[in-house]
Amino acid sequence: MNDSSSAVAAAPEAGTPETRASADGHTHESACLNCGTPLIGAHCHACGQRGHVHRTLGAFFHDLLHGVLHFEGRTWRTLPLLVWKPGKLTREYIDGRRASYVSPVAVFLFVVFLSYALFSALGGAESLTPTVNGVDQVKGAYEANEQQLTDLRRERATLANDAAEQKRIDKEIKSLQEDQNAMRMVLGNVGSQFERDFRAGFEANPLPKGNSITKAIEHIQANPQLAIYKAQTSAYKYSWMLIPLSVPFVWLLFPFSRRFGGYDHTVFATYSISFMIALVAVVSLLVFFNLTSIGLLLLLYAPWHMYRQLRGTYALGRFGAIWRMLLLSLFAWVAIGLFATVIGVMVA
Repeated sequence: MNDSSSAVAAAPEAGTPETRASADGHTHESACLNCGTPLIGAHCHACGQRGHVHRTLGAFFHDLLHGVLHFEGRTWRTLPLLVWKPGKLTREYIDGRRASYVSPVAVFLFVVFLSYALFSALGGAESLTPTVNGVDQVKGAYEANEQQLTDLRRERATLANDAAEQKRIDKEIKSLQEDQNAMRMVLGNVGSQFERDFRAGFEANPLPKGNSITKAIEHIQANPQLAIYKAQTSAYKYSWMLIPLSVPFVWLLFPFSRRFGGYDHTVFATYSISFMIALVAVVSLLVFFNLTSIGLLLLLYAPWHMYRQLRGTYALGRFGAIWRMLLLSLFAWVAIGLFATVIGVMVA
C-alpha cells in the first residue's frame, strides 16, 4: 500500500467522535477531512484545506461574507493602506509580500460590488426614470411622431414617379421609427399597461443594431435620457475595462525605464482605480445627504492620492512624482472618456 493509500486509510471516518462537532461547533480531527493527510498545522500541507471545520451559524455567515465581499482580516489591513499609503501597499504587493493584503483584483471587485450596491440603494438609474409629467411628454411626442409617420407614408404613396423624393421621405421615416423605438424602451420602465404595450411594440420592432460610434452618437442625441439610463445600469458590468484602458497611460510615465514592467503598472492601475471608484461612491453618498460642499472638498484628495501612490510605488522624488501626477490626472480623464465612448457604443 502506498503512502497516499495509507493516509486515506488513516483518515477518521465520518461521524466518529473525532470528526463530530463539539458543543462549541468545532471539530477536533487529527487528519484532513478532505484528503485524509495527517495534520501538522492549521492547514493541510497536501491539499491546503483548513485543518479544523467550524460547524456554527457564525462560521457559515463568515464564509458567506468572505465569499461575497472577501471579508476577512486582510481586508482591514489593506483598506487603510489603500486610502492613506497606497504606494506602500502597491510596492509590497509587487515585491511579493502579499500574505497580509488583499489582491488588487479582489479589492477592485469588492469596491465595484459595494459601489453598485450603494448606487442602487440611493435610487441609481431609477431616479432617471421619467416622472408623471415626463411620461405625459413622452406619450405626447410618441403620438405626434405616429401622426407624422402616417402623413409621410401617405405622401410617399403619391410620389410613385419621384425616386429622389421617395428616398428623402424614407430617410425621415427611418429616423422617426428609431425615435419611436427609443421612446418605447423608456416608457417600458414605468410599469403601467400603457407602457407595457410600448415595451411589447419595442420587442416586436427592436432598435437597429450597429457598433459604429456615429450610430451611437445618433442614438444618444435622439434620446439622451435613455442613453444615460442604459449606461448607468450597464457600466458596472464593464468597469473592468478601465484597467486595460489605463495601463498604457501609466506606462507612458516611465517609457524608457527597465526597472518597471507591465505587471507593476497593472497592479498600480488596479489599486488606483479601486480607490477612485470608492471615492466617487463616498462623494455620491455625501451629495445624497446634502453635504455637497464636503463631497467636493473630498474630491481634492484624488490628485494627492495619485502623488502618494506614485512616490511609494516607483520610489520617486517630489518633483518626479508631481509632474507625473499632473500628467496622470490628464491621462485619467482620457481613459474615462475612452471608457464612456466604449460604453456608449455597447449600449447604443
